[in-house]
Amino acid sequence: MKIKHLQAALAATLFAGATNMAQAAAQPFDDKFRQLDELLPTATDTRTASGAPGHRYWQQRADYRLRATLDENKRSITGSGTVTYTNNSPDTLSYLWVQLDQNMFRSDSDNRRIAGLPSRDAWQARGNDGVKFDTLKSTLEQQRFEGGIQVTGVTGSDGRALRHTVNKTMMRIDLPQPLKPGARVAFNLAWTFNMPEANVVGRRTGFEKFDDGNDIFLSAQWFPRMAAYYDVKGWQHKQYMGDGEFTLEFGDYDVQLTVPADHIVASTGELANADAVLTGAQRERLRQAKNAKKPVVIVTQKEAESAEKSRSKATKTWHFKARNVRDFAFASSRKFIWDAQSIKSGSKDVLAMSYYPKEGNPLWEKYSTAAVIHTIEQYNKYSFDYPYPTAISVNGSIGGMEYPMISFNAGRPVKDKKTGEITYSKGTKYGLISVIIHEVGHNYFPMIVNSDERQWTWMDEGLNSFLQFLAEEAWENDYPSRRGEARNIVDYMRSTNQVPVMTNAESTLQRGNNAYAKPATALNVLRETILGRELFDFAFKEYAERWKFKRPTPADFFRTMEDASGTDLDWFWRGWFYTTDAVDISVDGVSEYTISTKDPEIEKAWQRARHKAEPTPMIDQRNKGMQRRVETDPDLKDFYNEHDDFTVTNKDRNAYNETMAGLEDWEKALLKEGKRFYLVDFSNKGGLVMPLIVELELKSGKKIVERIPAEIWRTSPKKVTKLFILDEELAGITQDPYWETADIDTSNNAWPAKPTPSRLELFKTNRDAGSNLMRDFATPLKKPAENKPAEKKAGQ
Repeated sequence: MKIKHLQAALAATLFAGATNMAQAAAQPFDDKFRQLDELLPTATDTRTASGAPGHRYWQQRADYRLRATLDENKRSITGSGTVTYTNNSPDTLSYLWVQLDQNMFRSDSDNRRIAGLPSRDAWQARGNDGVKFDTLKSTLEQQRFEGGIQVTGVTGSDGRALRHTVNKTMMRIDLPQPLKPGARVAFNLAWTFNMPEANVVGRRTGFEKFDDGNDIFLSAQWFPRMAAYYDVKGWQHKQYMGDGEFTLEFGDYDVQLTVPADHIVASTGELANADAVLTGAQRERLRQAKNAKKPVVIVTQKEAESAEKSRSKATKTWHFKARNVRDFAFASSRKFIWDAQSIKSGSKDVLAMSYYPKEGNPLWEKYSTAAVIHTIEQYNKYSFDYPYPTAISVNGSIGGMEYPMISFNAGRPVKDKKTGEITYSKGTKYGLISVIIHEVGHNYFPMIVNSDERQWTWMDEGLNSFLQFLAEEAWENDYPSRRGEARNIVDYMRSTNQVPVMTNAESTLQRGNNAYAKPATALNVLRETILGRELFDFAFKEYAERWKFKRPTPADFFRTMEDASGTDLDWFWRGWFYTTDAVDISVDGVSEYTISTKDPEIEKAWQRARHKAEPTPMIDQRNKGMQRRVETDPDLKDFYNEHDDFTVTNKDRNAYNETMAGLEDWEKALLKEGKRFYLVDFSNKGGLVMPLIVELELKSGKKIVERIPAEIWRTSPKKVTKLFILDEELAGITQDPYWETADIDTSNNAWPAKPTPSRLELFKTNRDAGSNLMRDFATPLKKPAENKPAEKKAGQ
């Protein structure tokens, strides 16, 4: 650390400033704080510059009356129904677009055509040219599976056939007469499709086979659904490739589902005919659950196990109704145990419910419904009160998928093959709680705050992962969250295989990190480090309230957060969402300055002390003890042998007295201030500007944390110098001491530099390494093991 008097440093500082200006003039200026005006759409009367819906905001509506039959033996669904479409737009529509997402499973779909085995790079990373059995099985089964929706009828309300064209996963219906603004049209659909096996071919939907001969059916994207039409995009008819999820219109649903008579059905909406499908005992338990403070088991494990032993040839029709939802999904199986508990959400009573096979216990009976309730309690705090009458978690082989009021979640304990003991790992326990929080949380984003998932994955996954992290923090201390905390995103932020968060859903790389973890982390950094909790929580809740039951875009989110927090955050959105820059702020150097008192008695003594503190030259060290001429002949000594360059003279004293006589009292006081001034140089090596969080450790052991806004980089985005004024000597500096900015290289965050701790592993050289064909050929042949059927894990 350089130590100087403030008085002597002025010229050098000015020179350095001029040098920096000359260097800056020679290079193009990278303005990290330029506004997003050139990237965001111009505000309109449907979407305001403040981020709120405009006075002419509109959205379409689609209401459904559907009937469907599940054929358990064929594992297929046959359905029919009526769609009533209301044109609330100012545009006249001559045709409608309908989504046929099941067509992704057709052998000629784009998804199947572009599918392949893992890359050669992945093979080489493992040291061999091979793939897993499961991977090859899935690839072959995808080619063999006869998937896709077979549309068997499209007719108008008068029964006449409507002209329609299927384009892969989309279908266009040509209207007999143009649909004018404010008008509505009804049409009828009939279809059939084979359900995929969820853990082999399926994605987000399918059936799971069990060794006992039964299945769990998780049914989603099971009917032709209206595509979205809105002011920013027009028709959202991008093909469904598997990653870009769903963009839908709100409406009311009246759905009748015919299934085997011994099945239990979980579904979007409320059950309208409990008397027809439940026993008297089950109806009574359901009634009790509506006021219960603990889960009430409606279908017991004993009842489920009894149902598993045979298959009913009869059927029952379950009738569900749902209001103001954007989609509809259901699950059906005779294996289901069913429990439920009531929770208050604002003024509404909500039934939190779980459906799971016996293979899910004891995990599911202990944690599922509790996690559903916890999610609603926590998400309500940061967004709005959950508005629907039910919230459901269903166990199946779909890893995690969300629909209005219902979610599909994987995770089960394991049964020891020898002892029969049922156990579960820590990862399984917390993985289950987390996936339930995440999928139930999707009811808020995007099931209610209805963003365009086909275009922007991060708007539902990223925002939901952020709230999931807050809910996990409220579950228990030291909850093992995977995403949300800044330190957990560092490896991704330093990786090279990245695209910006603002990338279309089908083009993202490292999807989990890009669309889930990075935006969730960014919002946590924004909440904890930049805005603070009070400002952030107000703004985020304002966004949720403004856009519930509406369709926001990224611009609406960015603008609302700035509008409600009163903070210009364009630099933040640009860095975190529009670039792949990383945070890497380095502490480069420190200079100390103290104020010159001008008193020669003090100043020359300070200079003498500095001189003595300098290292003794090596030549002087080696000459120590040498006999000198002036020592053998003292008469050679004079005035200069008794006084050094730091001797105070009367001229010095007179000059000081004259100076002091010309100063005001406040000027004299400044000379005696006694403060220490430290100029600290920082450089931005990663490109992403962030606030400086600087911990100053003093000689006394006291620590001070200074938080400097990111705007310190506004005129110099690569290098800045910050002045710190202290009462005592500085001992050390740490930038980002709590690891809250996702800095990818903490080795340059401290002054003096701190060593990075690690472990040195000792090992012996493997003298038998490499191939030995002669030895391998001579190895005795072992008798093959008997080819017994592989014992499967419970629930597989």
